[in-house]
Amino acid sequence: MQLEIDIEAPWPGDTDWVELAERALEALAQVAPELANERLITSVLFTSDAEVHVLNREWRAKDKPTNVLSFPMLEREDLLDLEAEGPPEMLGDIALAAETCIREAAEKNVSIQDHASHLMIHGLLHLAGLDHEISEADAVAMEALETKALAILGIADPYGDRN
Repeated sequence: MQLEIDIEAPWPGDTDWVELAERALEALAQVAPELANERLITSVLFTSDAEVHVLNREWRAKDKPTNVLSFPMLEREDLLDLEAEGPPEMLGDIALAAETCIREAAEKNVSIQDHASHLMIHGLLHLAGLDHEISEADAVAMEALETKALAILGIADPYGDRN
C-alpha cells in the first residue's frame, strides 16, 4: 500500500511522522496481509483537533473532535478480492487529531509516537472493513490484530489493563 501523508500544525516537529506511519503500515501488513496490496492508496492527514472536529461533524454528525477518523472507500469483500495486478485503488482516508492524541498519550503514560502508531493501525483496520462497534467479538478480533502489529513495533498492548 502507498500512503499519501500530509502533516499540519500542531503535530510536533521532532518526529518523522511519515516514517512512523509507514512503519505502522508495514507492521500491520504482516498481520493483515490484505493491506500489503501495492495497488492500494491511503491518504493520511496529521492535523488539529479543530479540523477533525469539522470532519467529524460534517461526515459523522458528531459535534466533537476524536483521536482518529477513517473514511473507507472499499468494501471489505472488495478489498479481500482485489487482485495484485491492475490500476491503483483508493482504500480511504485517515485523519489524526494532534491535541487529542497528545492528551490521550499523557493520560495513558505512553509516548505520543506509540499512541499515534496505535491510532494509525486502528484507523487502517477500519479502512480494511473491521469495526469494533459491531459486536464484542468484532472488537476482540480487531484489538488482537492491533496488539500483534504493535508488538512487531515493540509497543506494549494498549488493551492489557482491561482484565
